[in-house]
Amino acid sequence: MSVATWSVVTSSPRRSANYHPTVWGDRFIPYASQSMEVDDKMEEQIKVLKEEVRKMLITTTTSNKPMEKIDLIDSIQRLGVNYHFEREIDNLLQEIHNTYVENGIITLEEEDLHSLALLFRLLRQEGYRISPDVFNKFKDKEGKFEKRVRSDVKGMLSLYEAAHMRVHGEEILDEAMAFTSSHLNLMLTHKLCEACVVAQINHSLRHPLRKVLPRLEARHYISVYQQHPSQNQTLLTFAKLDFNMLQKLHQREVANITKWWMEYLDVPRKLPFARDRIVEGCFWIVGVYFEPHYALARKIMTKVIALVSIIDDIYDAYGTIEELELFTLAMERWNICCLDFLPEYMKVCYKEVLDVYKEIEQELKKEGMPYAIDYAKNKMIQLAQAYLVEARWLNSNHTPTCEEYMAIATMSCGFSMLTTTSLIGMGPTATEDVFNWSTTQPQIIKASSVVCRLMDDIVSNEFEQKRGHVASILECYMKQHGVSRDEAIDELRKVIDDAWKDINEECLNPTKVAMPFLIRVVNLARCMDVLYKHESSYTHSGGIMKKYIEALLVDPIPI
Repeated sequence: MSVATWSVVTSSPRRSANYHPTVWGDRFIPYASQSMEVDDKMEEQIKVLKEEVRKMLITTTTSNKPMEKIDLIDSIQRLGVNYHFEREIDNLLQEIHNTYVENGIITLEEEDLHSLALLFRLLRQEGYRISPDVFNKFKDKEGKFEKRVRSDVKGMLSLYEAAHMRVHGEEILDEAMAFTSSHLNLMLTHKLCEACVVAQINHSLRHPLRKVLPRLEARHYISVYQQHPSQNQTLLTFAKLDFNMLQKLHQREVANITKWWMEYLDVPRKLPFARDRIVEGCFWIVGVYFEPHYALARKIMTKVIALVSIIDDIYDAYGTIEELELFTLAMERWNICCLDFLPEYMKVCYKEVLDVYKEIEQELKKEGMPYAIDYAKNKMIQLAQAYLVEARWLNSNHTPTCEEYMAIATMSCGFSMLTTTSLIGMGPTATEDVFNWSTTQPQIIKASSVVCRLMDDIVSNEFEQKRGHVASILECYMKQHGVSRDEAIDELRKVIDDAWKDINEECLNPTKVAMPFLIRVVNLARCMDVLYKHESSYTHSGGIMKKYIEALLVDPIPI
């Protein structure tokens, strides 16, 4: 049909999700005009401390005490300053691997569980294919973990963290996960456990290192590390100053994006049906990449995820099926002429989509990456098409099979589109080959999309079905397999576990693309584990999401 023949017919009833208003208002706007620069004295202090920490890493390289090296790397990573020392850490782990690993087997002559589990985790994180058979030495003759392991809290916690790096076929790590999870939860009820031990166990069970956002772990671990008897004061002070420095940078970025959202787009007034969650969107993207040199990437991706949130609500909670058909056609045409044939509320969103992608295109030309814009546009169009399929299902009261649902829902969750978008702003290293890779639906993107869709559906299901929503994976699974809601959830959580194994496998050498690109996908999956473990914290943002934002974007760390 030609553009000239478009017309809007709204015979279908309009729905509303009645989302709660923003909990932030204009709280972040003042940061745009305040001086966010680090003063000269602090900047010099950071520079000096950074070099001292670098010397520690270099000096450690010549040490013949491997656990000193391993503990230092672990502390630097958990304190969130490892991005300053990527080359030094890579070299040190390679040297440790060459010295203490033979044919994938750890040969380090350490008998304590903590040391071996920590070494295993650090090397796996780096992409080395390390055998988990080293943990067999902690099993008894019956093939079960020895009773003495249960009283080793430090070792149990390290084994628990190591087990999160498992891939398919590693039964010993599956056993380790079940064993440590069970006994750590049991310890929480033990009245003899010290308060600090209970807090440590609670944190690890809620936020295992593989699944936690690096900035949240840094904020948490700084408070833990400063109570540690063997703390390194230089490293601790550097971590605190670095955290506060990054916070200032992120505050200004959030302020500028909030001004765009509130003053330029005027979303609260022009699109009152949409979730007013711009600060939460900024937090989400800081989770994907927080480093200073990714400032442009954050700006681009935050605007895109903000627009996707509006589009999602148009399809999911407000637009009639007739309007959604037109909007999808407009997205496919990607032409300003389409604007005249859309209802007023859609015009606001559609025009901004075109404007933001024009802005992205200009930035890509500056970077010498003009090829990337078509990949980004195509992914956004595919997302709209997936949304429309779900809208048609709802309009016809259709409950798809699980397979039919997941084929569309892993696209409509947006992670495929967000992964491709995350490559923009990462500079010329994101070659056309990398963009090609992102559009072929590699296993890691499929797996992260499964994590996203299933975790979202599990916690959002009841709220969404009350207001009228397309059948989620829960309804599909219950109908197809004839099981209860709780049984469906149990089975779907196993699928999520398997998806994480796929993610871990894709991060082991040799990888299809460089690790910096894979980490974006890992971080997107981490966002889901942090924000959708117990509730839909993006939609219902007044609870744990608000506390996380305060910790990362509002409250500085006392020095």
